Amino acid sequence: MKTVTDQKKSFVTDSGIIIQRVYTASDSVQEQPGQFPFTRGIQPDMYRGKLWTMRQYAGFSTAVESNLRYKFLLSQGTTGLSVAFDLPTQIGYDSNHAFSEGEVGKAGVAIDSLQDMEILFDGIELSKITTSMTINSTASILLAMYIALAKKQGADLKQLSGTIQNDILKEYAARGTYIYPPKPSMRIITDIFEYCSKELPKWNTISVSGYHIREAGATAVQELAFTLADGKAYLKAAIEKGLDINVFAKRISFFFNAHNNLFEEVAKFRAARKMWAEITRALGATDPRAQMLRFHAQTGGSTLTAQQPHNNIIRVAIQALSAVLGGTQSLHTNGFDEALALPTEEAVQIALRTQQIIAFESGVTQTVDPLGGSFFVESLTKEMETIAKQYIQQIDEMGGAVAAIESGFIQNEIASSGYRYQQAIESGERIIVGQNKFTVKELPFDNLLQIDDSVRIEQIARLEKLKAERNNHSVRLALNELKSAAGSDKNLMPPIIHAVEQYCTLGEIADIMRNIFGEHK
Repeated sequence: MKTVTDQKKSFVTDSGIIIQRVYTASDSVQEQPGQFPFTRGIQPDMYRGKLWTMRQYAGFSTAVESNLRYKFLLSQGTTGLSVAFDLPTQIGYDSNHAFSEGEVGKAGVAIDSLQDMEILFDGIELSKITTSMTINSTASILLAMYIALAKKQGADLKQLSGTIQNDILKEYAARGTYIYPPKPSMRIITDIFEYCSKELPKWNTISVSGYHIREAGATAVQELAFTLADGKAYLKAAIEKGLDINVFAKRISFFFNAHNNLFEEVAKFRAARKMWAEITRALGATDPRAQMLRFHAQTGGSTLTAQQPHNNIIRVAIQALSAVLGGTQSLHTNGFDEALALPTEEAVQIALRTQQIIAFESGVTQTVDPLGGSFFVESLTKEMETIAKQYIQQIDEMGGAVAAIESGFIQNEIASSGYRYQQAIESGERIIVGQNKFTVKELPFDNLLQIDDSVRIEQIARLEKLKAERNNHSVRLALNELKSAAGSDKNLMPPIIHAVEQYCTLGEIADIMRNIFGEHK
């Protein structure tokens, strides 16, 4: 009788790394958590001292509807909010713009002005929560609105904590919600670094995102390499602006994907910490906190299936476990119905309970780096590091991440990997339970969250009322001030904050910068 080993001559990870039959003590390393290079974790006690922040990425329809969802999540034990914005907000268009038709409130919440931000966080004290905002090309505007609201609430900006994604390079490489060309986009990002280092010292000014790189088709090792290459580009841009790496690097965080291959994902997170510590040290960071890679993880959206959607609950549990075993500081778990629509409250609650069960019932939080010392995991960590470093060296030889994106190298690598992955599914070489194997005849899945065009009608009505009632003379002065700053080398954050405080809209502010910087084609 043939065994599985006899039938299959080689075993590989999703990144193509060959898995040996057995690993020995020679594959392990002797390192301590909380010490350079932080392979085993950035804190000596990790979850024994403090659990990760349990976030649930949420935002849909109007600010009113999203506010209700946030209050529900907080009542269920969420310890941090994570805001999803609709596509018009992400690319700098107000809800009444022709390009916004059919998209208002669909992929996230529609935010046209400070008034919408006030409604979004109504009854929620910003000084008592941490908020992550998944926003990139318009990150400066949304951050300005959040700051303006915090000031209105009387919050101490020095104590305000949260994160803006603000990672434009991965938009060019994998996602597409960019506005301006790379050079002015990098200028805006470094302006945010500079402003926040003085005014919001606890705010994470960028979350360098591998998540969307992975969703676009990259392997785990490509996600690791391309994300750290982007992070390296941001470090160099800030250093060129004259910023102190020992200050601003403390406020850089990362955003990784968590997929199904449990051990490979754990190895990826461990390798990322080690590699980032070495990258920051090589660029001059001497403060250990500036060398630490802190990251948020989200379970893999592209792994969810529309077929047998309840199977996604198991997938999400495995993925969440990999993030926890890998030492994440923050985690979002996807709803089981997200391959079909925005998640319902039932799906969101199950996703949150998944995190809570891992935290309080599984026992994996009771020791630091539970898989450290596993011959397999240690070897896999080193292999992923080796291959990722080869990618980064190749990117460095091209002139860095910006040049590698402009040449199409990173995009081509991602597309090729995604194509090979899809081929493996269609040929049956890769099994997706419920999709290409173990299928059943299914009835249509009901009870989905639906967003209709009434949301746009409501947003436009609110926007027109705001424009009629605001001080439009102050609006014009504020927009002219921003125009002047954009045409100079002044930091853009103060005039953007002033503009949102006058209730200039997101589209009006973005258009000023479009006219100065142009649009990326």
